[in-house]
Amino acid sequence: MSTAGDEHAERFTLLRPLLFTIAYEILGSATESDDVLQDSYLRWAEVDLAAVHDTKAYLARLVTRQSLNALRAQSRRREDYVGPWLPEPLLLEDADPSTDVVLAESVSMAMLVVLETLSPDERAVFVLREVFGFSHDEIAAAIDKSTAAVRQMAHRAREHVQSRRKRFEPVDPKLSMEITARFFTAASTGDLDGLLEMLTDDVQWTADSDGKVSAARRPVVGADRVGRVLIGLVRSAGERGRVEPAWYNNAPALKLYLGDSFEGVITIEITDGRISHFYAMRNPDKLTGVDIPREITRSI
Repeated sequence: MSTAGDEHAERFTLLRPLLFTIAYEILGSATESDDVLQDSYLRWAEVDLAAVHDTKAYLARLVTRQSLNALRAQSRRREDYVGPWLPEPLLLEDADPSTDVVLAESVSMAMLVVLETLSPDERAVFVLREVFGFSHDEIAAAIDKSTAAVRQMAHRAREHVQSRRKRFEPVDPKLSMEITARFFTAASTGDLDGLLEMLTDDVQWTADSDGKVSAARRPVVGADRVGRVLIGLVRSAGERGRVEPAWYNNAPALKLYLGDSFEGVITIEITDGRISHFYAMRNPDKLTGVDIPREITRSI
C-alpha cells in the first residue's frame, strides 16, 4: 500500500515531462525550469490529495505560477544583459520534429525568441492556449486573471506572434544534418561562394554571450557578412579545437570546442533548403546543462 508521499511522487513523475515543457516554454531556460519543478514539487508535497479533483490542471496551474514568478525576476535581470538574449539550448530525447509539429515549433529557437517579445502574462497565456490547449477558464485560474482578460491577452499574443514569426518548416533530421555537413565543409575550406549558395540573402547570426566571452554583441545580417564570420569561426576552431554535429531544439546544431574547453552551441534554422539563421550560445552560464537529454510532451 502506497503512502501519501508515494502518491504525490507518482502523480508528479507521471506529469513531469508535460510540466517541464510548460516551464521551459514560459522561461526559455532548462536550468530555471528544473528549479521551478523542484520548488513546485515541494509545494505539491504539502497538498491534501483528497481536495485535488484534476491533478493535471492543478499541477499545470502551480508550475505556471512559479514559472511566471521566475520569469518576472529574470526579466528584471535582463535589463542589464550584455548583447542579445537567447534561450538555453535544449537537448531532446526524441529529436524527430515530424512526430508533433506543434510541439517542435513551440521549442524552436525562432519561436522562443519571438515569445521573448511578449509580456510574462501574455507569454504564459499563449503557451497554455496555443501549445497545450488549456481553456480560457483554466488559464485564468493559473494566472489569477479574469476569463475576459485572458481572452483578450490570447488574441493579442496570437496576433503578435503571427506577425513576427517565420513560417515554420519541419525539416527531416537526416536532410538537415546533410545540409549542415555541406555547410561545415564549405566553411572549413574557406569556400565563400559555396557557403553563400547555402545561405538565404537575409541570413542572420545572433550570439548570446552576456559579455562573458568574445562574441558579436549585435546580430550580423546578410549572406556575405555572415559567411565571413562563419569561415573565421570554423577555421579558428579547426586550428585549436573541433566542431561536432548535434541536434538541439529540434534543429541541427554544432558544438564548439577549443582544446578541452567546451565553447558553445550553434543551432541552425533551415528555410526552403537554405540556412536562414544561426543562433550561437556562448554564455557559459547557459551551457551547464546542454548535455542533459530532456523529455518534452504536450500530453500525458
